[in-house]
Amino acid sequence: MLSRRQVLAAAAGVLAGRGLARAADDRRVVEDWRKAPVGQQGIPPGWRAYETPGGHPRYDFTIVEDGGRRALRMRSESEHSTIAHELTVDLAAAPVLTWWWKIVSFPAGADLRERATSDATGHLFVIWPRFPEMLRSRLIGYVWEPKAPADAVFTSKKTGTVTYVVLRSGREGVGAWVQERRDVAADYQRIYGAVPPNPPALALSIDTNDTRARAESLFGPIAFQAR
Repeated sequence: MLSRRQVLAAAAGVLAGRGLARAADDRRVVEDWRKAPVGQQGIPPGWRAYETPGGHPRYDFTIVEDGGRRALRMRSESEHSTIAHELTVDLAAAPVLTWWWKIVSFPAGADLRERATSDATGHLFVIWPRFPEMLRSRLIGYVWEPKAPADAVFTSKKTGTVTYVVLRSGREGVGAWVQERRDVAADYQRIYGAVPPNPPALALSIDTNDTRARAESLFGPIAFQAR
């Protein structure tokens, strides 16, 4: 016969297992970079080119292992490369976007707040297309900025469809893996004053065509999850 302590321990184990299963069920993985072998270059499987006016994209992207983490390494020199991934996500159930990234370098002289220097190292967009797309779409871009202060929110100087949210500022943490968590539904409500529809796409971008500089970043796993 089991002792009272053994029964309580078994019950705790069952509850913990249910909690882990629930957490796993609440997580909607967008990308873990395991569909392609390490070393594959260019646009990765499951993604597509997302053209930007005057971008001249090179898609200098490579699947790598870095610090024990599978990732996409993004490099750019005097060009603008963006790739998009379709989403199937219910923001009411899983509004929190999580990802790992590692900033290696910023474009020298970049400052997204100025049109002439509107470049950025690797960054992430959540996309809500609206017709006509070039005029009415809504994109929230999450960036690590060398100059703009953390928590700054501002509209792109090049297109009114993009609003940037600065998550981190300056060089502290550059060269190390960092995890982000953003409540996309709350950010949309704050920026646009409305409950967001479910976004059909997400994009990764790296942009150096204005500063004519170089930049490099890595992105690890990307997922949506409950609060």
